[in-house]
Amino acid sequence: MLPAIAIVGRPNVGKSTLFNQLTRSRKALVADQPGVTRDRQYGLAEHAGLRCIVVDTGGFSEDVDDITVLTVEQALVAEQEADLIVFVVDGLDGVTAADEIIATRLRRYGKPLIIVVNKTDRIDPHIAGADFHGLGLGEPHPIAAMQGRGITDLWKNIRTSLPPQASVDESLHQGVKVAIIGRPNVGKSTFVNALLGEQRVIAHDMPGTTRDSVHIPLRRRGRDYTIIDTAGVRRRSKVDERIEKYSIIKTLQALEACNIAVVLVDARDAVTDQDSRLLGMVIDSGRGVVIGVNKWDALDEHERQRVKASLDRKLRFIEFARLDFISALESWGMDRVMTAVDRSWEAATRDLSTPVLTRILATAVERHAPPLVSGRRIKLRYAHQGGSNPPVIVIHGNQTQSLPDAYRRYLIGVFRTKLKLQGTPVRLELKTGTNPYEGKKNVLTGRQKKRRQRLIRHVRR
Repeated sequence: MLPAIAIVGRPNVGKSTLFNQLTRSRKALVADQPGVTRDRQYGLAEHAGLRCIVVDTGGFSEDVDDITVLTVEQALVAEQEADLIVFVVDGLDGVTAADEIIATRLRRYGKPLIIVVNKTDRIDPHIAGADFHGLGLGEPHPIAAMQGRGITDLWKNIRTSLPPQASVDESLHQGVKVAIIGRPNVGKSTFVNALLGEQRVIAHDMPGTTRDSVHIPLRRRGRDYTIIDTAGVRRRSKVDERIEKYSIIKTLQALEACNIAVVLVDARDAVTDQDSRLLGMVIDSGRGVVIGVNKWDALDEHERQRVKASLDRKLRFIEFARLDFISALESWGMDRVMTAVDRSWEAATRDLSTPVLTRILATAVERHAPPLVSGRRIKLRYAHQGGSNPPVIVIHGNQTQSLPDAYRRYLIGVFRTKLKLQGTPVRLELKTGTNPYEGKKNVLTGRQKKRRQRLIRHVRR
């Protein structure tokens, strides 16, 4: 399971800048003013073999307006979900009353914690950290997030501070691992029970019944699976019901653990923005995907036609996924979903031969040639497989770095159609061949030298 790290602190201390440094991205908006971040921002980070989830939060403030209260509540959820808390303070400001309030709250959790003193690029880091010893949170770690100073040492501190992650019993890791994910109350636990043919997990129409991921072994038609029922909502007694408590961390962890993701959507809602975000996360993870439109039995024929039209419009970005209309409550459609899971897994792990891939590439180029770059045609010579789950196709040629995104999508579509790769994303890698004589002097053979000398003597005569 991927560990989760929450970045907390006052407004404008550099939390989002640190988030971007750790995730090597620019997902978090950064500005020189307080209150820019309000919602939780999630990102995947990797350093020297350590992979984790990093959560950026809004700044803690004592203001009582509605937005500030909701921002603080979002931060509280992140703190409670995290395996490690990174408390960011401002080295230029020193210890403030707000820092002391936050420190008091964090001590109550009893969780691993690192106090990070930011903005130490213009002052002595040791002097900047001295003021924060009094908070009683351990040795302060000085950094300059904007310049990236101290980040490598911070990673070392993170690695040693993270608790050992509990591993799932190896007996549950047999066969294809299938994660059931979706928004709260779309019927994930009901789906799992229908699949198993028993009341294995608690199912209720109240969002938040499932509080954690549950790994369940299943043998179906001679094949072994591990079904992962995930939490759509994690209820917190001390968190106001107004805030969104959907656990992105649990979804990311389930995606990390699974081979295929079954994304359930509520037929009555068609596809919401949250559904689209979930599907985007699945695509980014590279996992195979099957979409189950649940509660189909609750719609009449007119509503079904309306929902189908909406799905066709909103799911164009993931058209390779199999779409099944099901009713988990009535236990119909389960066979279709599991058949789609099997096909997705077969497509994701298939061995693709180099001659077949090269022939498909040649056919695609002949039908629609790559564009010209500076008057020269991009040449795509051959293709081979570079990996599986998801399938990676490596194409060799010249000027491949100039291949437009539209043409890349065209090639992916051709490979997917010809190879019948349903239910899995396809990754394309482009390699440009190097000129073996580039950078070398023109070295002549002995025969060439004699020929040139004879030519020179002939001209002089």
